[in-house]
Amino acid sequence: MRTTNYLTLLAAPLALAACSNDQETSEPAGTMMADNMPMSDDMPMMESPAAGQAGSGEGSITEIDEADGKITIDHGPIAAVGWPAMTMAFSADDESMRKVAVGDRVTFEFRTTEGGGGELTAIAKQ
Repeated sequence: MRTTNYLTLLAAPLALAACSNDQETSEPAGTMMADNMPMSDDMPMMESPAAGQAGSGEGSITEIDEADGKITIDHGPIAAVGWPAMTMAFSADDESMRKVAVGDRVTFEFRTTEGGGGELTAIAKQ
């Protein structure tokens, strides 16, 4: 029985040493492992619509950033441009920002911009 205890005591530090975090990895610090995950054709991905596509939706104003000229809207799905429900910031002119306040339910129209964003073309309280 003593031999089993001694072997266990000797094996435990060796097992812990094998699990050390000091091992070098090919991933730089801060890189997510999922970045190297192979893509599959079975995985649906949201594609950014081409710039200039028109769409409309309904939602709630969550933020108005006058300095950046943006209105953030928590909106439902927008089928015309293939967007799921989400909260996103739309570029907006001064007139649009004066029409609404945080918490307002709104209907809005927009056109898509480069990089998958949107620019409001009309907005109205519901």
